[in-house]
Amino acid sequence: MLALLHTSPLHVPVFDALRDADHPGLELRHLVDRELLSRARVEGSEAVAGDVRAALKRAAALGARAVLCTCSTIGAVAEAAASRIDVPVLRVDRPMASAAVALGPRVVVLATVESTFGPTIALIEEEARRAGRPVVVRTRLVQDAWERFETGDTQGHLRLVSAAADAVTDADAIVLAQASMTAAQHLTTTAIPVLSSPRPGLAAGAAAAVGAGV
Repeated sequence: MLALLHTSPLHVPVFDALRDADHPGLELRHLVDRELLSRARVEGSEAVAGDVRAALKRAAALGARAVLCTCSTIGAVAEAAASRIDVPVLRVDRPMASAAVALGPRVVVLATVESTFGPTIALIEEEARRAGRPVVVRTRLVQDAWERFETGDTQGHLRLVSAAADAVTDADAIVLAQASMTAAQHLTTTAIPVLSSPRPGLAAGAAAAVGAGV
């Protein structure tokens, strides 16, 4: 069984649909804690490290063979806690970051929550060092998109994100930093590759769970 740690319940159907399409038969257990992101945005991701560790231990106690953190803001904290837990802990955006680095040195990160930028930039730079490739990361905050997402205006949120992606001109890859932005990937018209995290992230989580013996 693969456990997923979310900071929004809206991620649950996204990952269930990907599981059904790509990994039929894989058991998912969703753990949702909205407060983790709310606090991390105000106090910083390290402020919720204890609560993240507790959530990961709870997932392991429930029988998870691996845990996938789907929130980019707390992803690094979740990975850092892995040494204290008996199961693999992955962050959903690492495969996406690796793919972005492979496409070229100019990476633009789009996010709807400003607290996501720091962890995402650090991750992309880490993957670039690991690959021995140069990278220059630029960021753009999609104004008002998160507020629309929180109020349930999904289409309005996606339109803002896709428009922001289409406005990027000088890049080798565009990274949608949050899982909530994924569907905008299919609304863009830009020729620049637009990357999102759920599908490759779930694939990595499924492989870790299977490798640990689902």
